[in-house]
Amino acid sequence: MTGALFEITFFLAAPFWLLMIFAPTRRVTARVAASPLTVLPLLTLYAVLAAPVFPELWAAVSSPDIDTFRELTGLANGAAAVWAQVIAWDLLLGQWMFLEARRLGVSPFVMGPLLVLTVLLAPIGLSVFLAVRAARGSGARSARRRKDGAPVPG
Repeated sequence: MTGALFEITFFLAAPFWLLMIFAPTRRVTARVAASPLTVLPLLTLYAVLAAPVFPELWAAVSSPDIDTFRELTGLANGAAAVWAQVIAWDLLLGQWMFLEARRLGVSPFVMGPLLVLTVLLAPIGLSVFLAVRAARGSGARSARRRKDGAPVPG
């Protein structure tokens, strides 16, 4: 059963990723991305997977060291619970990136590949997005100058 739950973990998040990547301009996509409730199915799955290994999980988080964590992830439920947690956090991260990109006016043609990268390798996708965000933010600041050339506060 743990193997099957592990397999469906990503499929619970996939519809939200697909909306953000392939339907970024739809109103429903913005509404969905703005909701933190998208991760509830993943958190439920996490709870189901983590409950049988809670003592090992607690040991790994309350006194973290590599051997305790390795023991946790050596258990099927432990590895699957960690996976569900990663997928949930990645989804929330992707939603934030999507909304922030819309706020900054970053093109969906830039964000689509960036979101795919984030699904696969979130730390790299986030790093690239932060660079895009910084570049976009500096451009927005320079565009907010008054006619006399003085910067506009805020």
